[in-house]
Amino acid sequence: MVFADLVNFAQLLPLAVFGLFAVGAWWLLDLVATGRPRAVQRLDELKNPALRRREGGGVTKKQDTMTKVLEAASPALAAPLQPKSELEASKLKLKLSNGGYRSEAAPTIFLGFKFLGLITGLFGSGIAMMLLGNFSQKSTMTSLFVAGALFYLPDLVLMFLIKKRKEAIFLGLPDALDLMVVCVEAGLGLDQAMRKVSDEMKRIYRVISDEFALSNFQLQVGRSRTEVLHELGVRTGVDDLRSLASILIQADKFGSSIAQALRVQSDSMRTRRRQLAEEKAAKTAVKLIFPLVIFIFPGIFVILVGPAAITMVREMFPMMSGGS
Repeated sequence: MVFADLVNFAQLLPLAVFGLFAVGAWWLLDLVATGRPRAVQRLDELKNPALRRREGGGVTKKQDTMTKVLEAASPALAAPLQPKSELEASKLKLKLSNGGYRSEAAPTIFLGFKFLGLITGLFGSGIAMMLLGNFSQKSTMTSLFVAGALFYLPDLVLMFLIKKRKEAIFLGLPDALDLMVVCVEAGLGLDQAMRKVSDEMKRIYRVISDEFALSNFQLQVGRSRTEVLHELGVRTGVDDLRSLASILIQADKFGSSIAQALRVQSDSMRTRRRQLAEEKAAKTAVKLIFPLVIFIFPGIFVILVGPAAITMVREMFPMMSGGS
């Protein structure tokens, strides 16, 4: 059995080496092909200021190369996992949008990463089984578990990013609303107030600044304020921002005071944020029980009871054995 496994491994080894060299050659050719004359790069930089070289421009160039490679390889990798209906496709786009990925290629790259994780898990587990010569049922289940874990790893990472992004929006939204109240009461319109908030909060709350900047861009291209505000609440996935969008839509429709609506919403959100902080502080005592019991109480028990236990072992047990 072991001899047969070695023969199979010897047959597959040239194919693995050939595949490794093929991938390396393809990467090298792609890296060389991306090199363009400096004049063409300067023209691209003038058309797109974001491409201008800064310090560490080599890192930016490498990141652009990797991005192009991923975008080129993602359609083929994501083909088996493409959504079967428009509803599934819209849910995936909304999920990625909640995480901050709004490009058209984001769903394809995400599905490509999932399929690549599945293939990597199966291929890596298979190679490990071949090298170890262990083809039992337990090893097969382990390889399937590893492949499944790598398949769902992008979902877990996306869930973590969505959670962090929603938390950042929730924590910074009361301050943004206070600034909007000041701007509106100073005589600015809602559009100008959103633009001012976007400019002033770039360094403190980057996520809110980007969302308001995108909403301002949509308003500038001619979309109605109702659609922009509704999409702002849906795109972020934050309930407080959805309720804020609904309140602003109603205030704009019925002609009520936008400053008063913003002030009430800001006060309610600030109260909720304080209540969440108090709730987390109240849970601290309960959460401290586990580290106290596991790490601190054993040390205290050894320090307090240890000398008495040593004395009992040295004096009482000999006396008891001698007396009997």
